[in-house]
Amino acid sequence: MQVECYDENGQEVYDMILRQILQDVQIGRAVKDVQIYIDPREPVFIIALQYLKTAPPVLLEDFTEYEHDPEANETFIRIKDEKYLPELLKKLWEIEGRNKIHQPSRFEVIIDDPQVELEGLVVHDPEEDLKKKIYDAIFRIIPEGFRVVEHYSKGNLIVLTCSDEYIKEEYLEKAREIINQMEETE
Repeated sequence: MQVECYDENGQEVYDMILRQILQDVQIGRAVKDVQIYIDPREPVFIIALQYLKTAPPVLLEDFTEYEHDPEANETFIRIKDEKYLPELLKKLWEIEGRNKIHQPSRFEVIIDDPQVELEGLVVHDPEEDLKKKIYDAIFRIIPEGFRVVEHYSKGNLIVLTCSDEYIKEEYLEKAREIINQMEETE
């Protein structure tokens, strides 16, 4: 983690803010690197965060068995591991509608007149969960009033260039330098 600022006190304060927020949002262990460049005289704030790879997504077939009964036009899902049941129900309610989903027991779910192919259905995506927490942390770290934002995201790298005015080309050039530096160390 590195904070770059012309003001040594400001640098120390932002380093402390960064560490505290990563701890508060509970993503410190998932973060590989963070680079911050701040110059309030300009005003510009750049934050680049690189996160570690996560576990693969959990698919429906990873924790259930299911079969379609064409005569009744219903799909029966047997739950082998209830850990992801709440997320499964939420996903099914979103894609099929709550009125078509029935749960006679904690190990059974029935879908009336299913319209969506269930094979390969992502029920839980650890990377998406991590990204939500990362963006939460980033927006807590960005200084108040720096609401003009240029966003860059590629793979496991997220970079935001922020200002309270317009984004100058020199700010974007600095962001590209940080991106190149972080991609080289990957």
